[in-house]
Amino acid sequence: MLARMYLRASTDEQDATRALQELEDFAAERGLTIAATYIENESGAKLQRPELFRLLRDSRPGEILLIEQVDRLSRLTEADWQKLLAEIETKQVRIVARDLPTSWMLASPTDEFTGRMFKAINGMLLDMLAAVARKDYEDRRRRQAQGQARAKAEGRYKGKQEDVKRNKGIEAMLKEGKSYTQIQDVTKASRATVAKIAKRLKERATEAA
Repeated sequence: MLARMYLRASTDEQDATRALQELEDFAAERGLTIAATYIENESGAKLQRPELFRLLRDSRPGEILLIEQVDRLSRLTEADWQKLLAEIETKQVRIVARDLPTSWMLASPTDEFTGRMFKAINGMLLDMLAAVARKDYEDRRRRQAQGQARAKAEGRYKGKQEDVKRNKGIEAMLKEGKSYTQIQDVTKASRATVAKIAKRLKERATEAA
């Protein structure tokens, strides 16, 4: 049975490959063959994630989308979560999460009745965990906003600091003609970050012309 691993971290500073070995071991224990691994640094609150949708484009009916935790797949709003589920359903891909034992049955051959039962149970639990992940995201955002407001009021807030060394490296690679994907592989920066720096370079070139 083929599986495609999806690993995600929210920011460029986080290691999206942290759970790679654990997922590889999990797949081996259940006799799954890893067809490909998809890694990106993007917020789970965003529906448009290039690597996730590349995975879905590459997937064939009956294959498994293997994740560490449900929140790696979604911290989406209800509306966006339903859009993602519809896309997954269209591709006839099965979601297996290491932190969701009921999903493990979907990684093993079963009779039609058992398969349908576990699919229904798994779908319900996925919805619940996706809702919990979204609430956790919103709670953390609210606490961060409260902390920033307090720090601003006290004159302590400096905002997010730019990774100057990394961004200069991205600039150099862009000037060398490297692709976004090549740059992401080397720097682990998000596609949005690479695009932002590319735009900055273009603006500088326009100003100098």
